[in-house]
Amino acid sequence: MLSTDEKIIKLNLSTSLNKKLNNLGFTTINDIWILKRKDLKEKGLTDSEIKSIIIALQLEGLDLNKKIYD
Repeated sequence: MLSTDEKIIKLNLSTSLNKKLNNLGFTTINDIWILKRKDLKEKGLTDSEIKSIIIALQLEGLDLNKKIYD
């Protein structure tokens, strides 16, 4: 499992999504991990991009809104 302090690039998201998140000021996993789907939507992310983020987080045992899975 990744630490929430690690860079978003460790989630292996697409290059375009990494750039978009970076442009929005999200640099660490914690920056997006604490948010809800609605928050990401309000930042301008598409449903597809949000789903990609959720899947990448879940593969690391995390989920949006500070959920951790063992």
